[in-house]
Amino acid sequence: MISLLSLVSYSICSVDMILLTYKLSILTNQTDIMINKQDEELLSLLRENARTSVSDLARTLHLSRSTVQNRIAKLEQSGVIKGYSVDYGSEYLDELVSAHVLIKESPKLVSKTNLELKRIPQIVDLFVISGEYDLIAVVQAQSLNKLNCVLEEIGNLEGVERTNSSVILATKFKR
Repeated sequence: MISLLSLVSYSICSVDMILLTYKLSILTNQTDIMINKQDEELLSLLRENARTSVSDLARTLHLSRSTVQNRIAKLEQSGVIKGYSVDYGSEYLDELVSAHVLIKESPKLVSKTNLELKRIPQIVDLFVISGEYDLIAVVQAQSLNKLNCVLEEIGNLEGVERTNSSVILATKFKR
């Protein structure tokens, strides 16, 4: 037979354990990201159109406006939603000139070079790669002249030893 004293001490231990876990999560800045089915639906709607009003989201999800607003805030605070971005129209993208730029960096200036590359707005993606070159940048500009200026800017950065560029002529498909 379980005594009342052992039941009470078990309950206290359970509460202490929960409090300890909570305090550790705060101290280590760790949070469990729990996403339920409604959150997944909300994220799907925001992915389609991040400018959808909270009222429209609430109507679509059959939830109250305040519930949707609170879920969005929690998803932002937990890091699930990092930010909102612009999705360019195909007509605008079709007018851009794009290039893949292979970049060989000086090993002693990698951090500085990466910071400088990040400051160039025409570089839309930057990847670390294996092989002879260290990075591959995806560059987009409004004309060949502007693309040439960006390529010169990249090549003149301190820490860039050499580059090799390929202008993208056409896109067969994109997923």
